[in-house]
Amino acid sequence: MGPALISTPGTPVAGRFTPRPTRTTVRGGHVAVPAAAGVPRQAPAPARVRTWVPEGPLDLGLVLGPLRRGPGDPTFRALPDGSVWRASLTPAGPGTLRVTQRSGEVRGEAWGPGADWLLEKLPEILGALDDPSAFVPRHKLLALTRHRRPGLRLTRTGLVLESLIPSVLEQKVTTGEAYRAWRLLVRKYGEPAPGPAPERMSVMPAPRTWALIPSWEWHRAGVDDKRASTVLRAVRVAARLEEAVGMPPEAAQERLELVSGIGPWTSAETVQRSHGAVDAVTVGDLHLPGIVGWALAGDRDADDAGMLELLEPYAGQRHRAARLILLSGRVPGRRAPRMPYGDIGRF
Repeated sequence: MGPALISTPGTPVAGRFTPRPTRTTVRGGHVAVPAAAGVPRQAPAPARVRTWVPEGPLDLGLVLGPLRRGPGDPTFRALPDGSVWRASLTPAGPGTLRVTQRSGEVRGEAWGPGADWLLEKLPEILGALDDPSAFVPRHKLLALTRHRRPGLRLTRTGLVLESLIPSVLEQKVTTGEAYRAWRLLVRKYGEPAPGPAPERMSVMPAPRTWALIPSWEWHRAGVDDKRASTVLRAVRVAARLEEAVGMPPEAAQERLELVSGIGPWTSAETVQRSHGAVDAVTVGDLHLPGIVGWALAGDRDADDAGMLELLEPYAGQRHRAARLILLSGRVPGRRAPRMPYGDIGRF
């Protein structure tokens, strides 16, 4: 599992062609945002508006893409007018954020009780606290990929549970199964996104609502008892987990891992989004070690230890290095059929 990418057409890239999404680049944070035709359409009667001019290139798709959990994610939408919509449960309440970009200026429009919070955090959500210049490529592949993806920045949402819960759902299952579970549960138990949000957008359930979901509904969504129990344990201490956003990423991971069922894989996937953790490496992943090993050393059989050794020259920037590898699209060929799709809800 891993992040998803959105590539905004019109973003400057080196070479003759804009890189096209593949299964691997999507995992690296690649979600296609359609090109806006002329002046982006403004949504009707925004409750709050903020404009912001980033320093340097910014690709909305690359920055916000890791927040999308599949093409049917009820909390995320990229529209043909070039806008990206997100529905979030903020400390101030539910909110909807619409982001557009034109001529180097970003416009944020927000609705709902969480509107002011979302607009206050807009620069951080779009990677303002990230410093891409700190990354020094040691491999030609990473240098080329960075050159072709100049708008890559790491988002920092400032929200823990909205990244933690879908990461728990992704534990030890196929991506499709996890995305389906997130989609079904959010649509059924979340609330409609405030404002003129696209049809069927929803804000994820509040912690108490997650805690009250009946066992059979988890089963129907294809979530086994182990993952459901982990989510339930997490939401019981939701306030303490959200406090982790004020901690350094390493300390935040330690706090998350105090909850039974949350290990290094899940905590890394969470802080990569909530904290913009530039050095948090996803260990324990089924595919990532082989992808990194193949890209940097031609070793498709690399394990976690081998992956960490290969990423050692990028200490302090290892998550960025891993994302660039995924975005490069360089992966070893398949040697076995894909993992079969399972649905325990049928039983």
